[in-house]
Amino acid sequence: MRTRTLRLEPVVFHLFNATVMLALAVVTLYPFLNTLAVSFNAGNDTIRGGIYLWPRIWTDQNYRAVFAGGTIYHAFWVSVARTVIATLLSLFLTSMLAYAVSRKEYVFRKPVTILIVLTMYFNAGLIPTYFLIKDLHLLNNFLVYIIPGLISAFNMIVIRTYMQTLPEGLIESAKVDGAGDFRTFFSIILPLCQPVLATVALFVAVGQWNSWFDTFLYASSKQNLSTLQYELMKLLSSASFSNTNPAVANSGAGATLQMVTPISIRAAITIVASVPILVVYPFLQKYFVHGMQLGSVKE
Repeated sequence: MRTRTLRLEPVVFHLFNATVMLALAVVTLYPFLNTLAVSFNAGNDTIRGGIYLWPRIWTDQNYRAVFAGGTIYHAFWVSVARTVIATLLSLFLTSMLAYAVSRKEYVFRKPVTILIVLTMYFNAGLIPTYFLIKDLHLLNNFLVYIIPGLISAFNMIVIRTYMQTLPEGLIESAKVDGAGDFRTFFSIILPLCQPVLATVALFVAVGQWNSWFDTFLYASSKQNLSTLQYELMKLLSSASFSNTNPAVANSGAGATLQMVTPISIRAAITIVASVPILVVYPFLQKYFVHGMQLGSVKE
């Protein structure tokens, strides 16, 4: 009887484990699948509710409304450019700073680290930051997307903590062989930091891709600097306004949006904005998990 019970324990465990994992998968995927279904459903029908995993009335009108204006294509490439450039520069500069403050022989590493960490808790506020950007002549300048976020205190701490877990003997042997700090950093440290760099790259890229408020503050008067998220935000505002103002719904931009509703256009915008990140994430997933495990714990 005891032997039979022991044989049933693995079966019960695997059954319970599979049930929990399936429930978690459903809870995780349902919001996205529901949004996808709403984005392909007719806007007037979506108001009735009851859309779960499958559209009730298929239509591509929501996506036509999103791509109706030609500006969204240029805005897409602006978002791609700012995401790629900002991510690469941020990784390079943040990792160099993290390497410097991770070295025990750097006598000012503790004061510098404290100053950097303080920026996580205190900032000057919106108005002083705006005047600073203005004094730096970054208004209506593409560099306003790049320079303010080059160094992140949180990302620096994550990379520094990971670097401190690397064997000290690797750096000492490199110095014995005559390698300087730059040679050691580029030839030894960076290749070993691929997991944590991929993790930080995902953080920076998602933040840059989803950012629109900086466009609104610093570059809204220059159309060729408009980003995808900012254009989608304006489109959603137009859809909401035309839905409540019949005079607008019969002319201009409202004529394109009159067959959609704020709910349906919001779903289409969510899908359009999230697809690039969903395409990139599977390639970084293994590095992301590994980097978070090793970069957040110091032995």
